[in-house]
Amino acid sequence: MKIPKPTDAELEILQVLWEHGPNTVRFVNEQLNEKKETGYTTTLKLMQIMHGKEMLDRDDSSRTHIYGAAIDEKATQQQLLDKFLDNAFRGSASKLVMQALGNSQTSKEELNQIRELLDQLEGGK
Repeated sequence: MKIPKPTDAELEILQVLWEHGPNTVRFVNEQLNEKKETGYTTTLKLMQIMHGKEMLDRDDSSRTHIYGAAIDEKATQQQLLDKFLDNAFRGSASKLVMQALGNSQTSKEELNQIRELLDQLEGGK
C-alpha cells in the first residue's frame, strides 16, 4: 500500500493522534491550539478530508466520532525523509547528517546514541 503524503497541517493532526491515540476532533483541536490558533471547524474539515484520503480511521458508532491514524508513523516518517533527502541533499545521508550536526548543539547523550547506531550499522564493531 502506498502511503499518502500528508500536508504540513495533516501531519500536525497525525502527530497528535500518533502521540495520544484515537481521539475526538475537539481533543485534536485543543492540542493544535497549544502551538497555534486553529479553528474547530478547520480541524474538523481537515480530519474529514483525511478520512476520505484514508489517512484516518473514524469510529462513528457513538454520537461523538473518534478518529485514529490509519497510516503508520514510522513508514510516513521514512517516506517524508526519503523525499527530503532526495530533494535537498541529492540522496546523500552523510550530507544531511553533517548539516544537522554542524548547525545545532548536539548533546553528549545524542552523540552517544549516534555512535551506538553507527556501531550497529557497521555490525557491532
